[in-house]
Amino acid sequence: MDFLSDYEEYAEKFIGKFWEFLPDLIAAALILIVGLWVTKFINRMVAKFFSVKDYDPTLESFLQSFIKIALKVVLFVLVITQLGVQSSSLVAVIGAAGLAIGLALQGSLANFAGGVLILLFKPFKVGDFITAQGIDGTVKEISIFTTKLNTFGNQVAIIPNGELSNNNIVNYNIESTRRDKITVGIGYSSNIKLAKEILLQICSEKETILKDPAPEVYVAELADSSVNLSLRFWAKNEDFWEAHFYVMEELKLRFDDNNIEIPFPQRVMYQGQ
Repeated sequence: MDFLSDYEEYAEKFIGKFWEFLPDLIAAALILIVGLWVTKFINRMVAKFFSVKDYDPTLESFLQSFIKIALKVVLFVLVITQLGVQSSSLVAVIGAAGLAIGLALQGSLANFAGGVLILLFKPFKVGDFITAQGIDGTVKEISIFTTKLNTFGNQVAIIPNGELSNNNIVNYNIESTRRDKITVGIGYSSNIKLAKEILLQICSEKETILKDPAPEVYVAELADSSVNLSLRFWAKNEDFWEAHFYVMEELKLRFDDNNIEIPFPQRVMYQGQ
């Protein structure tokens, strides 16, 4: 009899608590249903916003995923709070977990933030030729944590975005044209005017070297063993290196044909008597 009476007492308490808890349970279920609908609606609006904006696809995908997760976390907190869990305790637990994760992943978070900045502000894009962290290469891939460059030797350089976003970057493809500067030394006994005419003639004959702005040649320095001439010309990005190497070869050949000396270090040996 004592067992049955205790059972009935516990059952009554359970039923009483259940009826007390039922309104909160129904409210939590309604919050969950409405919240899921609102989350889907916001995600559709975000997707529509990105469809009309010219952002990097990687950034769009990341931001959409981040917004989805953030909305679900907010919805989870609202539902749990409605069920009676103290929001202050829940926030404290989430904050402590976030702090521990942040300290453990400090470097990764810096790279993550750098990746977002790169994708958002676009200092370069895939296909651009850049110099960064002492490395020259063509951008192959931009991800959230790293950027991959294809070097001249066809190696792949992987640079953390944290370092990349906080240091100097030279982008050679932002402008459609590029200026070359070639310095060549001639002997003091050589004809300076003739040398300048030859360099300008080479540029005028090369169709990929732009005529506007016009190529220019200056006496840059009267050095110890040479008169250094500075040739400057413009070319389109896609023609730059072909024009550069053409000029380098032609100036040597034509200087030789016109007896214009390009000085180089020499060592004279005397035989003792």
